[in-house]
Amino acid sequence: MNKVVLRFSDGKVLKGYLEHFSPDNEIVNINEISGERKSVNINELKAIFFVKTFEGKKDYNERKAFSGVNKRLKRVFVKFKDGESLTGYIEGEMPWQKGFFLESGKKGGFFLLPTDNESNNIKIFVIASFVKDVTLVG
Repeated sequence: MNKVVLRFSDGKVLKGYLEHFSPDNEIVNINEISGERKSVNINELKAIFFVKTFEGKKDYNERKAFSGVNKRLKRVFVKFKDGESLTGYIEGEMPWQKGFFLESGKKGGFFLLPTDNESNNIKIFVIASFVKDVTLVG
């Protein structure tokens, strides 16, 4: 089971466990840390954070700068519709090369790997419909 934090487009947060996750599914089934099982439509979400711990590292300042060169990974800056932004790496093709465009109402998303190995985030599944822009960083 994967520990996850669901971030909703309205700012709500839900913590729990995902047994199975597929980027192609419209519904995410989560076992909340309270024990309750809930089904969530992926279009209600901003992102799914796959995390090491639910508590995170309160006093840790995550490094946002890119380091090293890896030809498999592309450096990107993701800007959400609410103004929040993330930096990270995308493995493989860029999102717009996979056939979905970052327009309102489109389904799907892409995985973003954090720039800081010490981050509490293992990976982030970014929901395409809540993205304003993805910029490839040289």
